[in-house]
Amino acid sequence: MTNLRIGYGYDVHRLAEGETLWLGGVLVPHSKGTVAHSDGDVLIHAICDAMLGAAKMRDIGYHFPDTSGEFKNIDSKILLVRTNELIATKHYRIVNIDATIAAQKPRLKDYIPLMEEKMAEVLGIDPENVSVKATTTEKLGFEGREEGISAYAVVLLERF
Repeated sequence: MTNLRIGYGYDVHRLAEGETLWLGGVLVPHSKGTVAHSDGDVLIHAICDAMLGAAKMRDIGYHFPDTSGEFKNIDSKILLVRTNELIATKHYRIVNIDATIAAQKPRLKDYIPLMEEKMAEVLGIDPENVSVKATTTEKLGFEGREEGISAYAVVLLERF
């Protein structure tokens, strides 16, 4: 068994008026938010999937199904903590996270440092090991039309 493992995660949620927009554990003011069973934090969900994938532990939907009332409106930071605990059962810990949010609006540059700090705090790692970027899709696709938002994440784990 190797000491380093890479995982990749992706998540997407529909956007609608009257919903809240949580990204990386930070409430981002916007006229639209995510439609979801949980709080719809696509960034945390993509990171959880990357962590679980690297540890060969299936995916977020397997561990936290959207058919369960237990996870209705759950704060995704709780899912991130639980995912970190799950990978620890297989003796893995996070080395670093690199993630990208794809959204036409809102502009996220002012919130990115807060997201990095919040997720690092939740995971008990140095904020220097959490990188979040944001991009538009130049008005192309569902993100460009502001119908939805997506996030991609890569995580490196090490065995301890």
